[in-house]
Amino acid sequence: MDVSTITIDVALDQKKIPEQILWNASQSNSSDQQDAKAMMLAFWDGKEKAALRIDLWTKEMMVDEMADFYYQNLMTMADTFERATHQKELVDDMKRFAKNFFAKFKELQNKAIEEGR
Repeated sequence: MDVSTITIDVALDQKKIPEQILWNASQSNSSDQQDAKAMMLAFWDGKEKAALRIDLWTKEMMVDEMADFYYQNLMTMADTFERATHQKELVDDMKRFAKNFFAKFKELQNKAIEEGR
């Protein structure tokens, strides 16, 4: 059996807030650790029928980057769901939600800028 190992190192400040997220994969073309400002990791526990998740982001992660990160994750989750289930109608709903989410975020950001927040 071929095994790939993914390593994630999280540097924390004194208050246990992530300052740096570094990761690498044993079967990657690069042996260098990759830097990330945020991460989402999810596992499915089939016995408990529950999702187990780790969501982390560094202090440097900007709000607009977080919105983009979520938008891209929602879109790729929809693509994965389509490959796994072939439920095109549900996938279209998920992508429509993701697009509306991102458009509304931009609208709220622009409004906040106009109001000087």
